[in-house]
Amino acid sequence: MAVEILELGSDKKRLRDFLDVVDRIYADDAAYVRPLDMEVGDRLDQKKNPFFEHAEGSAWVAYRDGAPVGRITAQIDHEHLKRYQDEAGFFGCFDTIDDNDVAAALIDEAARWLKARGMKTIRGPFSLSINEETGCLVDGFQYPPSIMMPHHRPYQAALIEHAGLTKLKDFFAWSYQVGEVPIRAQRAHDDIAAMPEISVRMMDPNDIENELQIIMEIFNDAWSDNWGFVPATKRELDKAAKDIKLILMPELTRIVSIDGEPTAVALALPNLNELIYDFGGKLGPVQLAKLVYRLKVRGAKTGRLYILGIKSKLRSVRKYAGLSAFLYVQMNRAGHLLGMTEGELSWTVEDNAPINVAIKLMGGHVYKTYRVFERPLS
Repeated sequence: MAVEILELGSDKKRLRDFLDVVDRIYADDAAYVRPLDMEVGDRLDQKKNPFFEHAEGSAWVAYRDGAPVGRITAQIDHEHLKRYQDEAGFFGCFDTIDDNDVAAALIDEAARWLKARGMKTIRGPFSLSINEETGCLVDGFQYPPSIMMPHHRPYQAALIEHAGLTKLKDFFAWSYQVGEVPIRAQRAHDDIAAMPEISVRMMDPNDIENELQIIMEIFNDAWSDNWGFVPATKRELDKAAKDIKLILMPELTRIVSIDGEPTAVALALPNLNELIYDFGGKLGPVQLAKLVYRLKVRGAKTGRLYILGIKSKLRSVRKYAGLSAFLYVQMNRAGHLLGMTEGELSWTVEDNAPINVAIKLMGGHVYKTYRVFERPLS
């Protein structure tokens, strides 16, 4: 039967299909954790998501015989275009049954939408930007996704390639065991800790908006040369502060200052997906009570190191070369004290050799690979 592609628009039933289609796609995937419906819905809502203050986008659901069989978004980030001037538009939230016709129809619809608005390349998946969920999982399918990371079926990348897209870049997610750290890293930590000008503290949970502003200013400076980097706006930071307030654990944060100036940061989050694995995307009163108990009483056993950054002006200062090791050891110790056993550091770009080597020295290993694809819109 023919595939029908319908735009989301303001149709509430179609939004429900967009959210629920993953139940069919991932029905027999034990590793899949359905994201919270309210989070996905808010991400798509152009009135609620500050991303759309500098972007435009649309979303579609694919149907066969009246039943939803896939979904996709298309979006143009004008901050990205201003920075890179590459006339690239993005697709994301790409989940389908194992069917080339369904996948091609969705990608072609997104491509048409982007081309009609002057884009010369379709690139993705990004759901919805590089600051959110990046890439299609191509290795590590047996592991559940960590917080704010995507998950896909093994066939998904092949469907994207069959639709004419080719690999642009791979991204790594690293796994490490919480506990003993390499001797070399511990020595670097101790050297930094002994410096009188160094001070370190946790985030103040009562001033999360300003604290997150400090963290993101350092992160933006540290990672401005990273592939595809687009700085978050003030409104996006405010929304992020609101979103993570419930699950933020100050113990998993560090702000390092040199002579009183914040210069290095680390922010990890308890792995929300570990706590909501059986919620089926819902967060009613019962699920909320379970979440609070699992987070505050039982505690998460896994977490994700979401941000680690050191101001770029310190890169050439040999004296402070051990700052990254200092932060890694600090975060490892914090996780251990909280009863955590495993952590994910994600993501890093495949060709960022200095960062990847440093993570290996800390005992991390790549356990997942995500891929971004593109094709010209000719």
